[in-house]
Amino acid sequence: MSENDVIKQKTDYCLNCPTKPCSNGCPLGNDTAGFIKLAKEQKFYEAYKLLCNTTVLSSLCGLVCPHSKQCEGNCVRRFKSSPVEIGDIEAYIGKLAIQNDWKILDNLVKSTGKSVAIVGGGPAGLTCAAFLAKAGVNVTIFEKHDELGGLFVYGIPDFRLNKNLVKDTISKIIELGVNVKLNMELGKDFSLNVLTDNFDAVFLSFGANIHCKMNVDGEETYGVFGGNEYLENKTRLELNGKTVIVCGGGNVAMDVSRTLKKQGAEKVFVVYRRSEKEMPAELNEIAEAKNEGVEFLFQNNIVKIIGETKVEAVELIKTELIQKEGDTRLSPVNISGSNYTILTDYVFMALGSKPEEKIILESGLETNKYGNIVIDENCRTSNPKVFAGGDISTYKKTGTVAWAARSGRDASLNILKFLGI
Repeated sequence: MSENDVIKQKTDYCLNCPTKPCSNGCPLGNDTAGFIKLAKEQKFYEAYKLLCNTTVLSSLCGLVCPHSKQCEGNCVRRFKSSPVEIGDIEAYIGKLAIQNDWKILDNLVKSTGKSVAIVGGGPAGLTCAAFLAKAGVNVTIFEKHDELGGLFVYGIPDFRLNKNLVKDTISKIIELGVNVKLNMELGKDFSLNVLTDNFDAVFLSFGANIHCKMNVDGEETYGVFGGNEYLENKTRLELNGKTVIVCGGGNVAMDVSRTLKKQGAEKVFVVYRRSEKEMPAELNEIAEAKNEGVEFLFQNNIVKIIGETKVEAVELIKTELIQKEGDTRLSPVNISGSNYTILTDYVFMALGSKPEEKIILESGLETNKYGNIVIDENCRTSNPKVFAGGDISTYKKTGTVAWAARSGRDASLNILKFLGI
């Protein structure tokens, strides 16, 4: 059976509900029923153009979005059987767009003469750049790495996302007339003041990739790494025959644990203080990790990292889950006397991330207690010329590629209003 036949089966399975609950579950508000109906009729070009109204990352979102918690999680078919495989259909349409060189915008609009600087070339920055460029704004992206993509390149491992597909998707955005300056880092190669002096508006979207700490004894010992930084810097360690512990329960923990296993670690333990059903990671990612030999220690907590000059062992304690007043989910409480140790060579913290404090402080922008840049309902910061989105900001919801892209799109619309376009 050809790939097109497989996709036809998947589109035929869709009921094309008039209420479109799947669209409500999509952070970007994609007209899911609409593009599936067009795909069902073999009108793939029209389906792609419909998607371009709300997203410029269809080929990537279709592969890496947590569909079971977003669009597919709202599909009415899930109640009696399984949901429509919306992600696969979207990814297929995005792939066809690359293969057939379909443009995001067939005819570029006349320049408005307005200019916007975007700091960070990840999902939020790329989406903001595309929607501004579509409106005739001169956009320049400043990216600290030597490639655009952000999380797509420096977060999601290669075995989960083909990097050539990422490059091809980004090329479609650059074709809109977006300028790019690589190896340019805010606070090192230029300042925010330089951008506000030379551009009509600025959008900050360089992400929050500094790992959060557990604040336990021994955390500063050599051999303790941040999961986010490990993926971003593409660090390689000598792992053959080694035992590694990854602390966390989200997709970063899954990506780190699977990466370590593929790099040769003999034993990889994921330590999570709650139960498996409460893990925020995608179910398929958990399943893949298990299939690849990653072991899970649920309802366990790290209380100490042991070692003089480097990690030698980790002391853990078992937890019980109780319902605390006001909590929306069960809280883990350490069980006294249940401590035990595991000999280990490395520990990776994958407990969430925060912005780089130095850069945020130097920007002079208002922040919250977590170090995120405060934005209003228009994505504007305390500096009226500066907008922000994604994980570095207080945007209404973050944590996934689709929400990052949504924040970039929202920011672009508000920047256009600010510029009077």
